[in-house]
This record gives sequence, structure tokens and C-alpha cells, in this order.
Amino acid sequence: MKDLVIVGAGQSAAQCVLTLKRNNFEESIVVVGEEDHLPYQRPPLSKDYLSGEVGLDRVYMKTQDFYDQNNVTVKVATKVLSLDRKEKMVHLSKGEALPYENLVLATGSRVRQLEVEGSDLKNINYLRSINDSNNLKDQFKKGKSLVIIGAGYIGLEVAAAAVKKGLKVTVVEMENRVMSRTVDPVISEYFDTLHRNKGVEIILGSALEKFVGKSHVEKVVCTDGTILEADSVVIGVGILPNQEIAESAGLKCSNGILVDEFGRTEDSSVFACGDCTNHPNFYLNKNIRLESVHNALEQAKTVALSLLGKQEKYDQVPWFWSDQFEDKLQIVGLSGDHDETVVRGFIEERSFMLFYLKKGELIAVDSVNNPKDFLISKKLVANKLKISSDVLCDQSVELKDLLK
Repeated sequence: MKDLVIVGAGQSAAQCVLTLKRNNFEESIVVVGEEDHLPYQRPPLSKDYLSGEVGLDRVYMKTQDFYDQNNVTVKVATKVLSLDRKEKMVHLSKGEALPYENLVLATGSRVRQLEVEGSDLKNINYLRSINDSNNLKDQFKKGKSLVIIGAGYIGLEVAAAAVKKGLKVTVVEMENRVMSRTVDPVISEYFDTLHRNKGVEIILGSALEKFVGKSHVEKVVCTDGTILEADSVVIGVGILPNQEIAESAGLKCSNGILVDEFGRTEDSSVFACGDCTNHPNFYLNKNIRLESVHNALEQAKTVALSLLGKQEKYDQVPWFWSDQFEDKLQIVGLSGDHDETVVRGFIEERSFMLFYLKKGELIAVDSVNNPKDFLISKKLVANKLKISSDVLCDQSVELKDLLK
């Protein structure tokens, strides 16, 4: 009997399994993952798992018992070498070939690596896996110097965790503000100030030139001439979709595996979900690839329902979050195409929101330490609310009343 095979063992793969089982999927499932761990959540790796506040049991999506009891085989430490769509066969690194009736590609993404002089020295880290997080934990020793390349979510979350452990932290960012790719300067300035006040040194407008050291990294040389002492380094400069297996099998890819609104590739028996996909978003009226937990989980649910013959179009408004020190940033929508911004609340009170408008329509919201109103904002953005900036910034007007 042919199995349902899921390539990849991250959150998207696990959510696909969970949704199938909750909907009484009776066939056997094989999940194939390159890492030596059961499917797990990635966000804690740069936050509370890295800081030691939660253990590995809180990171795994489900225990081995769950998979055993639900007719799910998880093949860990196993790489998929090739996909034969004609024979409907997946060839594995251990010499095995798995036949499939349907195949789900949940291959996720990988870190973008920098190739500069000295990049092969020890204690230069990328953070994507449990093993990466464990290695970094071992380097988190009080008084040591940590240099972080890149002031995106990962870089700043690691900075916060490291400072809490007593490290001397310096962040180097080539742009002129932190998180420049995703937030407005108002949000950038808030988190820049937060980190500096906590003791993080931030160097803007400078890039990495090279690493210096004998066997381990000892110094980081920046393009502006700055030389930083470093006992360890973390590089966080983005991720790339793992689309090679699909590409080599002749499936269409363009910054991700191309799928329709039901998670289907051009091959009727091959589906894809998560970071690896380029998919239509009807809210934005264009194809996008999203690097977010929300997308990984929700698109996996769509694919699972498609496998069950219950087609439900994936049409979600993107949302994201980042925890840095005691502050929570939550984002809904994509703000890049806005023509007006409105601040609601008071930045100095550490609880405020930034609304992004385009031609009077609300397209995105950034929320700092305001989870209750953020939940309402998700609905406002989904409804494509047209509203004046005067109403949005007026705190006497309850956001929930705008839903009526």
C-alpha cells in the first residue's frame, strides 16, 4: 500500500499530520526529516529555549507516542535525494525508496550564509535548528563578547537573550535602522532605544567585511573600519526557500514552490506548504512567499483538507510577532505599499500601535505591547476598513466599535 509521504519535519509538516488525524484520516503517513529531532517549533530557538526558560519538551510539537499511536512514521536524520514523479517514488539517503499516493513538500527554508574571509572559523553561528540553538547556548557565558550580524527579528531576539545571560552584545546592521525590511522608522527607533537602554551596542550603516582568528573567531572587521572583539558571532541575514527537490523533479518554482490556493502544485498528487511555497494571496491580490509561523500552520491545514477532498481556499491576512526583552511586537498585514501612517497611543508609555493606510484603507498594523487591540486590528485589516486617520488616533474611540 502506498503511503502519504511528507517531506520535511517542521511545524508545517506536523500541523498537516495533526489536521489529517483530527479529520479521521486513516491511511499511514511517513514524515521524512533531515534533522535528528521530531517535528518542533522554531520560534523558541531564538527566545525562551535559547535563554533556558523552557526545555526541549516544550519545543516539540508532539511526542513519539502520538506518532506511534496514530500510524505515523517519522524518519529522522534522513535526507530526500530525489523525487520521481512518474514512478511516484521518493528516494532517500539511506538507500530506501518510498512509494506515495500523495506527496506533501514541507521542506521549509534555510539560512542565507555569508562567504567572507574567516567564515570557516569556529564559534560563528547561524540559528535555524535545535542543534544550532544548543551550540549557541554553550557559548552564552557571562562576560563573553557576542557580535550579531543583522538587526532583523532573529538578530534582535538573540541579542535580548544574550544580554539577559550577561554577555556583552554588539549588533551590526548595514541599513540605517533596525528591522528596516518590515517596520516603519517609528517602530525601528522604539526597539533601537530599547536595546541600547538594555546595554546592547548597535552599529548602523556598516556591513561585515571579514572575521579574524586562529581557530575560533576573535575579531569582526566591519566595512566602516570598526574592529570588534568577539568570542562568538551570530549571523542573521535572511533565509532561502528549500525548493531544490521540487525544482529537480520539474515542478515550477519561483522564489518558492508554486502552488494554488489549495496548496496544489501543477502535479495533482504533489502538494506544498509553509516557508517553501510561493502562493496566491487574495487579500494582497498577488503571489507571495511568507516566512511566518502563521503561514506555515494555516497553509498546512489547507493542504490537509485538500488531501481529504475538502477544498478550502487559503486566504489569510499575514501576521507575525517578535518578543524582545519584555516587549512584544505584533504585525498584521504587509505595510510596504502604504501612503500614510497613524500612531495610536503613547510611545513613551510602551504601549502603542502604528496603523498603515493606503488611499484611506487600512492595510497593516504594528502593535507594541497591546495584544488585546491587536486581535481587533487583525479583523479590521481583513475587512479592508476605510477610515480617517483622525478616528484611528482618537483613543476615545474603541477599536472594536469600528467592526460594526
